[in-house]
Order: sequence, then C-alpha cells, then structure tokens
Amino acid sequence: MDVESPEFVVTIDTLARAIQNGLSRPRRRLSLEEAMMTAEHVLNFFGYGDRIIDNMLEPEDRDTFYILEDLGLLKTEREETTLWDGREWRIHYWLLNKERIVELATQGKKVEEKEETIEDIYKELPEDIWMHS
Repeated sequence: MDVESPEFVVTIDTLARAIQNGLSRPRRRLSLEEAMMTAEHVLNFFGYGDRIIDNMLEPEDRDTFYILEDLGLLKTEREETTLWDGREWRIHYWLLNKERIVELATQGKKVEEKEETIEDIYKELPEDIWMHS
C-alpha cells in the first residue's frame, strides 16, 4: 500500500481506527463510534484531497485538528507571499499525514499480505472429514 500515491485515499474507517488507537489510554478506550464521528467530521473538510486551508475552520474544529496534530495524524504547512501593496501574507494549511494514519490504524493488528486461495481452505480441514460413511 503506497500511501504517497495520489490514488491513496484515507477512508473514514482507517482514520477512525487511527484516532481510536491514538487516543485510547490504559484506563479509557475511545469507542469506535466516537472515533468514527470525529473521522467523518475531519474528512468532510478534506474531501478527496489531503490538504486544506486553515481559515475555513471554526475554533472548535481547530481544537480537534490540534489534538490530531499531537497524535501525528495531521501536519501543518505555511506559505508566504507578498501582496501588491508590499505586505507579507501567510497562508496556513493542514495536511493529512497518511503514513502515520496507516501506522496507527494498523497498530496491534497483524497485517497479512498473503491471499488465501480455495486450496488453502481445504488444507485446513481435518483428514477425517474426507471419510465416507
């Protein structure tokens, strides 16, 4: 899975698992429902892109983004430009950190790359299943 590929899209499920794994503490496990709501809310800003401009966020949304930045799920970037009257203008962006999202989403899971074939299913059956009565 090449997360740097432009075709790779972070899904609500993947981001929710990353949020759940990142925010869960030993004494309190974040519910999947809470994580799904947060993931859906965040991804509604991004759509199918991986970068948004900061000034479209409300203060409470920005607070959520800062929490996700602390987990490494989001990154910030800024661009500076000079306006026609000589003033400097800074534009702040939020970016999805796809590598970290996938890392946290798969944390604790054994990822198998091998595809199971029909023959593999038969190999797992016990020998006595083949006895004819």
